[in-house]
Amino acid sequence: MTYTLRQQTSGNPTSIGAAPRRSTRPAIVRWGGKAVQIGGGAPVVVQSMTNTDTADAKATAQQVWDLAQAGSELVRITVNTPEAAQQVPVIRDLLDRMNMSVPLVGDFHYNGHKLLGQFPECAQALSKYRINPGNMGGGKKRDDNFAQMIEVACRYEKPVRIGVNWGSLDHELMARMMDENNARSQPWDAQAVMREALVVSAITNAHRAEELGLSPNAIVLSCKVSHVQDLITVYKDLSSRCDYPLHLGLTEAGMGSKGIVASTAALSVLLQQGIGDTIRISLTPEPGGDRRREVIVAQEILQTMGLRAFTPMVVACPGCGRTSSTFFQELADSIQTFLRDQMPAWKTRYPGVESMNVAVMGCVVNGPGESRHADIGISLPGTGEVPSAPVFIDGQRTVTLKGDNIAQEFQAIVENYVARRYGASTQTTDCG
Repeated sequence: MTYTLRQQTSGNPTSIGAAPRRSTRPAIVRWGGKAVQIGGGAPVVVQSMTNTDTADAKATAQQVWDLAQAGSELVRITVNTPEAAQQVPVIRDLLDRMNMSVPLVGDFHYNGHKLLGQFPECAQALSKYRINPGNMGGGKKRDDNFAQMIEVACRYEKPVRIGVNWGSLDHELMARMMDENNARSQPWDAQAVMREALVVSAITNAHRAEELGLSPNAIVLSCKVSHVQDLITVYKDLSSRCDYPLHLGLTEAGMGSKGIVASTAALSVLLQQGIGDTIRISLTPEPGGDRRREVIVAQEILQTMGLRAFTPMVVACPGCGRTSSTFFQELADSIQTFLRDQMPAWKTRYPGVESMNVAVMGCVVNGPGESRHADIGISLPGTGEVPSAPVFIDGQRTVTLKGDNIAQEFQAIVENYVARRYGASTQTTDCG
């Protein structure tokens, strides 16, 4: 049988990547000397949200610090009660004392107009407001409440995310659009009407905010749903009808692997099409689980897609009958944890280290080859193989490790490699 290569109709067959980023306005979120740009060609921003009681200032500040250290570039906190609003400036002060300048986003529902008006120190300490128009009342009451929040945002020059959610969609808008749909000769199904209502609500409220004086460069939009295909459809439509930067996230994604898989499936499709300027992975934490996991998942989505680099990536084989020992799994996990733990210090000391690739392989089948392709890699012995582990640096076999201290020795080799390769870019030569 003869095979022929398919003829290329256009483009470079070796050029593979995401579509060009969608062109949007830039929105700047500031605190002190720190500025985070959303949209306008900036890298996709990672954000997260605390699950502490905001009235507990110390616990909330500590979790904000943890999330920011993990890589959350914006951190959202719930502001739902007078007690919570009173503690926002205290939280901001605690973070500033810890030299943590990550901007805080206030998440408001139902009573945000009252809290922002009654607690001006809260309004000033926040760097951005999140408003959901669907739960601000109905009719004139909703319009007045929305206007009050936008007026505060204008007064303190704070950007606003207008976040529409299918669980709290404007009932009056939905009812009106259902009536209009029923009058069509070929009505849409109810799900399609709901998706259209989300888009219309987001854009209409953004235009209303501009009419009230908010700069178009201070508006971010989101339309949150919990089903993958609905999210993809809504954001493709929304992105085609406005140039505001967009916040991506699958709301109520779920727990564990389900939440990770669903969020990754939805966001990856949109990001590949150039849609999305900031993301949050809304994972339900395991009981006592680490809130930072959603930050790590967000970073790994962006990094594996080649959109950003946050921490050296570890390539490791899945294991098979040739690798009855769990040693290579334990080594891969320990090296990955070690690399991530070092990044807060390394990202300033060793520019470019976040793009490094490390391979930890379990046997001789693909081990040497994968290790040669990585910046630094180790090929561990599989079942019945000679108990030795060759190490490859920049494609060359350099040393073979043996004995009981392979993990510690390889970690030391990795650390020395980072200092030698990436530390050179920060060094200066004294020619005096």
